[in-house]
Amino acid sequence: MSFFELAMKRCSIRSYQDKPIAPEQLQAVLEAGRLAPTGKNHQPQRLLVVQSPEGLEKIAKATLTKNAYSAKAAIIVYADVNDCWIRSFDSHCIYEIDASIVTTYMMMEATEQGLGSLWVARFDPKILQEEFHAPESYIPVAILCLGYAEPQTVKSSERYKTERKPLSETVWYESF
Repeated sequence: MSFFELAMKRCSIRSYQDKPIAPEQLQAVLEAGRLAPTGKNHQPQRLLVVQSPEGLEKIAKATLTKNAYSAKAAIIVYADVNDCWIRSFDSHCIYEIDASIVTTYMMMEATEQGLGSLWVARFDPKILQEEFHAPESYIPVAILCLGYAEPQTVKSSERYKTERKPLSETVWYESF
């Protein structure tokens, strides 16, 4: 499958089948995250895999959803702010950028593995910190829900023809 085919196949899934994820599929998703580039190769990502019903309930509590979208697994993507590259021009710690790249790689590999995924950014970070006993320097950036999509929730790749702005509205050359 080409990258464009993979990108168009991926869609946000909010309802999953009651079927556990095969360990080798989850391992492939995690490996994709490990391969993701990070600023100066600092690799500040700290990935917490949650599969137990109790753990998924904690995620549901943090996201204010009934059941964490019925996912069979979720990866909470934390970034260690003590281990991120700091841009010299403005002293900006790029942990959110690094964690986002890692999450994107894992999301795309989940699609390659035949899994549905949902990138969740709407969560209460305090609840995640407390419920999962994360060190103070670990900041939650994203939750990646995973599972086998309910067939009716899979969207057609044709949606990109109407749901995305044309390049002429988002791309400039040389100057704005």
